[in-house]
Amino acid sequence: MSQDLLLKEIKTKIAGDIVLAPNPGKAMRKWRELFNVSQIELAEKMNVSASVVSDYESGRRRSPGAKFIKRFVDALVSIDLERGRPAINTLLRLFLGSHKLYEAIIDMREFSKPVTIREFCEATDSELIVGKDEFEDNLLFGYTVVDSIKLVLEVPSYDYVKLYGATTQRAAVFTKVYYGRSPMVAIKAMQAGMGGIRPALVVYHGTRRIDELGVEIARREGIPLAVSRVKSVEELIERLRKIG
Repeated sequence: MSQDLLLKEIKTKIAGDIVLAPNPGKAMRKWRELFNVSQIELAEKMNVSASVVSDYESGRRRSPGAKFIKRFVDALVSIDLERGRPAINTLLRLFLGSHKLYEAIIDMREFSKPVTIREFCEATDSELIVGKDEFEDNLLFGYTVVDSIKLVLEVPSYDYVKLYGATTQRAAVFTKVYYGRSPMVAIKAMQAGMGGIRPALVVYHGTRRIDELGVEIARREGIPLAVSRVKSVEELIERLRKIG
């Protein structure tokens, strides 16, 4: 598929997600933040006032029409192309994967500038339980947040590599992790099939009790492992989008 067709496919998926969303304004904000674009920057590209973008996102204006959504999507893509297409490259990997992979990913972003594992853990209220003294100063260039149950049960293992977006030097954040065995087993299996590819940090969210097998796999594989104490997935995403 040509690059023009791939870009068209991305635009269509984003526009469709906004149109079909129960709250189009909230969906617009989600995509703007995923592209790491401010309301002011987007408004300038669209040749509208920033208050117009803000009003749609907050619900103060009625749902945007098809023409406005097209301008909105075109502006996001245009800005990203000018930046070297970091968000587009991430989305291409995601959209070219299976439908189940798309459903399992909750959020995915590249940072505008790298952060250390220590900074990432502080921002997400996470405690490093493996690698505290060895890896805290290692850099992260992005993150992927997944529904661990959907990932392990429904996504083909050959699609796991697409979780990494534009770089493997990223945090893999697993939600709905009750004990922490399945995610690490999945990562170990992925390394075996993908030439040793692995995330730079694994974060569990929603953990009730840490399974020792998961911890031992992290130690043996040399993968930093942390547990986030943030109460909800929504709050976790909000914290993540403020990083970098």
